[in-house]
Amino acid sequence: MSEDSKFWASGDWRVSEGREDEFIERWTAFLTWTKKDNEGFRFARLLRDTSEPGHFISFASWSDPDSMSAWKQKPEFAEHFGACKGLCDEMRAGGYVLAVAV
Repeated sequence: MSEDSKFWASGDWRVSEGREDEFIERWTAFLTWTKKDNEGFRFARLLRDTSEPGHFISFASWSDPDSMSAWKQKPEFAEHFGACKGLCDEMRAGGYVLAVAV
């Protein structure tokens, strides 16, 4: 990860049992579209909980908050995000700014 990554979008996903592989596919499609069609996007990571296979945490790095906000306003965002969220029992999302890097 880049030391100059300061702006982040993150998700805490609780995927319905048995839907984990489909979720990974949908999330990958979502972030592939994000990378292709959204200025300011840098990179993303999806982490899977080793003790709870249906729990995922996602992080996407952005060059600036305006690019991140513009991404969320696109109709394709709602489509892709909804496809992922539809596989979840619970989901929390947020935007963040780096407080400290060690």
